[in-house]
Amino acid sequence: MPFTKEDKTRVIEQYAQKPGDTGSTEVQVALLTERINRLSTHLTENKKDMAAKRGLLILVGQRKRLLRYLESKDKARYKALIEKLGLRK
Repeated sequence: MPFTKEDKTRVIEQYAQKPGDTGSTEVQVALLTERINRLSTHLTENKKDMAAKRGLLILVGQRKRLLRYLESKDKARYKALIEKLGLRK
């Protein structure tokens, strides 16, 4: 199932710091997490899709870098975000 515009706006509204916020670290991490979850379910059904696996690893690396940046800038926002997204750290 593709990542529709409605899904994207729902995630943005949920994690935005203020109205119109689409570029904050929280929003970017939430969007990457949504894409990672969708790719993970795809890969459970299509185990031999190596292109999707590579894309998944790239997305995980991007999310990891953004989370490292957020942790270095503001620990409280970092902890709140990983708790809200259900990520383990």
